[in-house]
Amino acid sequence: MAKAGRDASSGFGATLDSYFGLTQQRTDVRTEAIAGLTTFLTMAYIIFVNPAILANAGMDKGAVFVATCLASAVCTLVMGLYANYPIALAPGMGLNAFFAFTIVLTYKYSWQQALAAVFLSGLLFFLVSVFKIREYIINAIPYNMKLAISAGVGLFLGIIALEQAKIVVDHPATLVTLGDLKNPVAILCLLGFVLIAALNYRKILGGTLIGIIVVTLIGLPFGLATYSGIVSAPPSLSPTFLQFDFSRTFELSFLIVVFTLFLVDLFDNAGTLIGVTHRSGLLDRRGRLARMREALISDSFAAMFGSAVGTSTTTSYIESSAGVAAGGRTGLTAVFVAILFLLALFFAPLASMIPAYASAAALLYVACLMARGLAEMDWKDVTEYAPAVICAVAMPLTYSIATGVGLGFLTYAVVKILAGRSEQATPAVIGLAVLFGIKFAVG
Repeated sequence: MAKAGRDASSGFGATLDSYFGLTQQRTDVRTEAIAGLTTFLTMAYIIFVNPAILANAGMDKGAVFVATCLASAVCTLVMGLYANYPIALAPGMGLNAFFAFTIVLTYKYSWQQALAAVFLSGLLFFLVSVFKIREYIINAIPYNMKLAISAGVGLFLGIIALEQAKIVVDHPATLVTLGDLKNPVAILCLLGFVLIAALNYRKILGGTLIGIIVVTLIGLPFGLATYSGIVSAPPSLSPTFLQFDFSRTFELSFLIVVFTLFLVDLFDNAGTLIGVTHRSGLLDRRGRLARMREALISDSFAAMFGSAVGTSTTTSYIESSAGVAAGGRTGLTAVFVAILFLLALFFAPLASMIPAYASAAALLYVACLMARGLAEMDWKDVTEYAPAVICAVAMPLTYSIATGVGLGFLTYAVVKILAGRSEQATPAVIGLAVLFGIKFAVG
């Protein structure tokens, strides 16, 4: 508290204290700065992994790197200054895979059309946040289905990672099979994965980032990674800036993609907000979140802004809890994170040398974190867990998050009706089931 008093005694410190409420939250500028650095280091891997994933959609890696840094910086700054929360934002893991591997590679949309879908999902998110429809949507979706969506995205990330590292390969008889584990790419991916898992278990700051860099350096002498420098001027953003294509907006599959992006972002954001703010003591006694509207508007803005500069859905990061654990309590933590993302713009050569096997190691680790949702489901009621399992398992096996979500809602509604429990299938669930049923029928 003495330190907080010293910060508040200076003119600039007094301004910061007044705006962010540092003294009220029992924190100070130094603590918020350390918290910001902590959060940044835990999520900085995204500036290396996101360009690698979106490159699969045909996007320019250099431009996506810049878009990732800019979207993360600007949207985190908005969260800090507008909502005054110690929460950082960046392109979401899982959502970027959905963008590249489902919307573009599976549904055959161009990446420009995929960016349009991201923008419209952000606009939808903004509207439900402004008009307070979000509570109805969040409450109308069964809890098990929310968990299944999160876990299914994790399983989807897992199969993508294993495929990129050649650990899982295609097979004409069994669809998939084990690859060559003597392949250096597979070995280094698994090494990176266990290193990342061990470092995070030991709570080593930036453990995921360290694991990515270590296996990249190991691959250099074997020609599996190419050194091209560390620092340079940022690449051009023009290849992805404002590259929207709304030409297929009114196709049913496009509308389903938009709604799927919206649902995943909505649930992910709500879960992150509740988890991080609970850890920081910002929830009231009834578990309500002050400034929820401002936080959700910040997140919806992030999706729109991120798509404008050229990246997949930008959303709140659960890694923000690391900064909260380090003492971050206000939006000033987010401001420091934003500054660090801007500085990261000058490390484009380092990002360009990260090979697929290194980013796959991080993907595999994130997949494990997200799959934990399966353990939290209600396993006592078969009408609850059976559709949820279908939802989660279908995502990796159909290579589509949207298909998994659709099969989940469709089977949930039908099972509830046939089991004589139709009252548990809310109008929202039945509406989604009908919508996805039409999509599956027309192809």
